[in-house]
Amino acid sequence: MLELNRISAGYGKQTVLDGISVDFEKGKLTSIIGVNGCGKSTLLKAILGILSLSSGEIFIDGENLLTISRNEIAKKIAYLSQGKNIPDMTVEQMVLHGRFPYLSYPRRYSSHDREVAIKAMETVGVAEFAHKPLYSLSGGMRQNAYIAMALAQDTDYILLDEPTTYLDIAHQLELMRLLKQLSDNGKGIVTVMHDLPLAFDFSDTLTVMNNGGIIACGTPSELCNLPIIEDIFGVKIKQMQDGMYSYQYQ
Repeated sequence: MLELNRISAGYGKQTVLDGISVDFEKGKLTSIIGVNGCGKSTLLKAILGILSLSSGEIFIDGENLLTISRNEIAKKIAYLSQGKNIPDMTVEQMVLHGRFPYLSYPRRYSSHDREVAIKAMETVGVAEFAHKPLYSLSGGMRQNAYIAMALAQDTDYILLDEPTTYLDIAHQLELMRLLKQLSDNGKGIVTVMHDLPLAFDFSDTLTVMNNGGIIACGTPSELCNLPIIEDIFGVKIKQMQDGMYSYQYQ
């Protein structure tokens, strides 16, 4: 379990996260939702140690992250940021970057590293593009290649910052199905989402943020019936007869 105990963090003298406590479990897909500027992306950076805590503690499977090196953290948590640059390399070369935490000097990939990369590409359906330049792939396939890199990192947790941004609807659904499959197979998936129906459709749990704090956590069915969603976002979410979620229009 990834446990956050009253953490606070920010930029310079500006506090963005204020006393946040929340747990993220393996085997579950958790979506973090909230309006722009509420601290969602900052929360991911604080978990990873990219942003230093001003107070509080973070534990991963009972171990304090402050006592773990950045390299060891990279063996436990993979991170895919928003708005990634497209490197000038093949899909396989990029996926192999996920093996960096495991490389010793001299940094040469072993046959095991390559086997892990191939398996990751097969899992997300990009193995046939292994030797193609990353820029030649469609947006959806490119995002799958980034997921393959995270899988090659062989971590229990994967953190993603708005992974469906810039994807068309079909590829958004495909990506969320893939993330749900990974969580069902035991990964702890934590993703920042801005599309509320998509988050409600695929998440096991939802974490609602506002003004640098967490104001609600629960299952989609639990939060769907609370006024907090309309209070924060100015819209209502309803569950349809087929179990899927949609905005409720008056």
